[in-house]
Amino acid sequence: MKLVFATNNQHKLQEIKQMLNGSFELLCLNDIGCEDDISENQATLEGNAAEKSFFIYNKYGLNCFADDTGLEIEALNGEPGVYSARYAGEERSAGNNMDLVLAKLDKINNRKARFRTVVSLVIDGNETQFEGIVDGQILEEKRGETGFGYDPIFKPDESDRSFAEMPMDEKNKISHRGRAIQKLIEYLIRHKGK
Repeated sequence: MKLVFATNNQHKLQEIKQMLNGSFELLCLNDIGCEDDISENQATLEGNAAEKSFFIYNKYGLNCFADDTGLEIEALNGEPGVYSARYAGEERSAGNNMDLVLAKLDKINNRKARFRTVVSLVIDGNETQFEGIVDGQILEEKRGETGFGYDPIFKPDESDRSFAEMPMDEKNKISHRGRAIQKLIEYLIRHKGK
């Protein structure tokens, strides 16, 4: 079965290809010749994920899935949330986003946060959504060289290391995206023969 993952983010693509382990042929937007800048104008992660997956399905007629992820920080009333990618501005700089979070949390003891990913799967025009959540803490400084986005400042509760200090396979086992994609894979395997 061919599936389009509505992204050109190579980090996300590698994470998910590793998890799929060859059970499905995974295509990215480049593979189908999609150069559109797919908008994410919804007020929720669920809305953004659905907007992206239906855009691809409606334009190309291909079964696909899309995700949207937000970092939700308790002391900041759930910010940056749906605005995580462009929290510090439209240039979507991970470094600037992390610096802004660290500055806003300066002198705040409550460092509780969670990553939440919503995956929207569209097969034959029907949508199913999957959610993955990982609880953790915002560190006081960046740690680690791997990963992307906010990984260097996020430490999941299950570990003493930041996401950016973990090998990809370890991160995938406990990450928000890993948990949502695991649900997606189980669903696809269950429905493969139907």
